[in-house]
Amino acid sequence: MAKLGEFSTVNISSDTLHQIALTLVPGVGDILVRQLVSYCGSATGVFQASLPALLKVPGIGEVTARAIRQPAILTEAETVLNRLEKLNARALFYTDKAYPTRLKGLYDAPSLLYVKGNVDLNAARTIGLVGTRQATEYGRRTTEELIQALQPYGVVIISGLAYGIDIAAHRASLAQQLPTIGVMASGLDIIYPTVHQKTAQEMLVNGGLVTENRPGVKPDAHLFPARNRIIAGLSDAVVVVEAATKGGAIITATYANNYHREVFAVPGHLNQTFSQGCNKLIRENRAQIYTRPTDLIEALNWDQPAKGNTPRTETPVLPLDITEEESQLMALLRQQTDMHIDDLSWRSQIPMGRLASLLLNLEFRGFVRTLPGKKYQVVYV
Repeated sequence: MAKLGEFSTVNISSDTLHQIALTLVPGVGDILVRQLVSYCGSATGVFQASLPALLKVPGIGEVTARAIRQPAILTEAETVLNRLEKLNARALFYTDKAYPTRLKGLYDAPSLLYVKGNVDLNAARTIGLVGTRQATEYGRRTTEELIQALQPYGVVIISGLAYGIDIAAHRASLAQQLPTIGVMASGLDIIYPTVHQKTAQEMLVNGGLVTENRPGVKPDAHLFPARNRIIAGLSDAVVVVEAATKGGAIITATYANNYHREVFAVPGHLNQTFSQGCNKLIRENRAQIYTRPTDLIEALNWDQPAKGNTPRTETPVLPLDITEEESQLMALLRQQTDMHIDDLSWRSQIPMGRLASLLLNLEFRGFVRTLPGKKYQVVYV
């Protein structure tokens, strides 16, 4: 039997091992992960592919291809899996059904998430609550009042487990028995700041912890903006309670704007440093003004308590004879004026050969048209 890492004959049943390993390859980011899986069919297929096959994948040079072939990558992935088992945590690859649907369509979504707790990442209603680490009594009270008002609506509260507004949001959620998710800029085994360990532990019962960083990764400055994009992506709307003109809360709001999420900002005293960021968001029309909980509830059409467990999505009218894969492609094409076939491939995770056949069939039936430069455009509305 081949040893771990001997790619010619290795037959490891755990897809998760290869999915983790793929994210550990130097020089392979989230976009390249999707590109590789698209061309090779699965994460396992990437590690079973020959060097010449890997070199045919756009964006993969010889250095990266050889790095994928190194047995040490799978050994490192085994170590990560063992640590996850000890933490009672799991890894979610972007192709998994449980992976958050709100993230799947985002261009910079993490290809792999590490998750711990009793958390539903596809809850029907989610709110991101963020703000300064130096929260005032006004900010904490506003946070608590909003969460109390959201209690009948079954909302999941998402924040970053930091000092100030973040931890106030998590604790208020626990008090109201609302699920709450802490998105971390470290591995699941390193709670930062450490004084929030007790709250983080309590969150595991009704909510949980999420990160794109493998166990053992310590919080670092460059990891916090990346963490903020996940908060924004997981949320139906982001509420900035208190913030200076620069900082993590403003970064989260910017990501939310880019992701076409609703953004609300709590106005504050003109001379208060940690109201200036909120006031600026409102002045620049980057956020709606938040004056009371009904501002948010009405804007999101949450007039009734939550039912079901599915995020809000718009369901287009489609022909009765369209297949699930064709429906997926049509939905992707509706998101943009046109889309390149490579972009369609990694977004849909349909192998290139199969994708070309589906697009040709849709074109024959008059649902899509081919544009110059291997781009496609939806025709059927």
